[in-house]
Amino acid sequence: MIRSVIAATGSCIPEKLLRNEEFLSARFFSKEGAAIEQEPALLLDRFRAITGISARRYALPEQTASDLGMLAAQQALHNSGIDPETLDYLIVAHNFGDVLDGSNRVDQVPSLASRIKARLEIQNPNCVAYDMAFGCPGWVEALIQANYYIRSGDAKRCLVIGTETLSRVVDPHDRDTLLFSDGSGAAVLEARHDGTAGILAHHTQTHAHQYAGLLQMDKSYNPAYSGADRFMKMEGRKLYEFALQHVPGVVKKALDKAQVPLTQIRKVLIHQANEKMDVAILERLFQLCGEGRPDPSLMPMTISWLGNSSVATVPTLMDLLLKGQLDGHQVEPGDHVVLASVGAGMNINAVVYRF
Repeated sequence: MIRSVIAATGSCIPEKLLRNEEFLSARFFSKEGAAIEQEPALLLDRFRAITGISARRYALPEQTASDLGMLAAQQALHNSGIDPETLDYLIVAHNFGDVLDGSNRVDQVPSLASRIKARLEIQNPNCVAYDMAFGCPGWVEALIQANYYIRSGDAKRCLVIGTETLSRVVDPHDRDTLLFSDGSGAAVLEARHDGTAGILAHHTQTHAHQYAGLLQMDKSYNPAYSGADRFMKMEGRKLYEFALQHVPGVVKKALDKAQVPLTQIRKVLIHQANEKMDVAILERLFQLCGEGRPDPSLMPMTISWLGNSSVATVPTLMDLLLKGQLDGHQVEPGDHVVLASVGAGMNINAVVYRF
């Protein structure tokens, strides 16, 4: 049997660090355009208590999403020792393309995958480069697609990148701005014909009929703003309820397909959207599987210091875990892990992987 194995990972954690305190002078408005008069320090304390976020990373002014993606890709390729010319697919997950500093304009022509392939100086025309737009679960879904290529025999090596600069598409007058950040993660997926390591199963769902509008682009909440730019907007409470209702079931279906019980899972690498929400999702999953309360060490978190970087959160988690850079967290050969994400669309996916 051909299995898809993660041969190497890489990530790019931007240098620019913004702590919550740097938003003390920000002026926020409600969806209806009313000024939020709550004392800033209290607002930030409440935000940290709910989301777990104390800081986030932003790209440097001269960097774009494709720049961050290329850096993560270079790291993964270097760590694998693989010749980039032997790649069959180069898939880049993102949602907004390259957005220049000080701009709100999306730039996706040529595709980010083509830009990164060119900058990596890959000359092989049989290395197919394309983009994936799938909300925050984009990198996990790109990994699933790469797995299909490998399992079919069409590909032997795929480079899968998730990269985003959300800091450039958020409304500075919307409290949700505090959630979002920039970053990139990458993995090289390789065909192996021996051993038991690799992707065991996955499950994906799209709940568009009722929920497509929970994340969308809209005008600034500041009634005085007269520009034409549109910003990323989120129905936070409804999204929270959606995730708790649907994500545990998707993870369970992936576990059932893999024939791996929840008790054998050593780590759950879940999209870093909101700490309170992620903890609640894990607890619901354990309830659904008829298990007790989960051990907090099962789910490593980076949201407190990296924020929500959309498609980059899961591959960055994976990279830091494999490099031993998450205190108290490690994996051993034979360990099972779950990768899971939820986001715009509304899309949900989960992958069961054995090291």
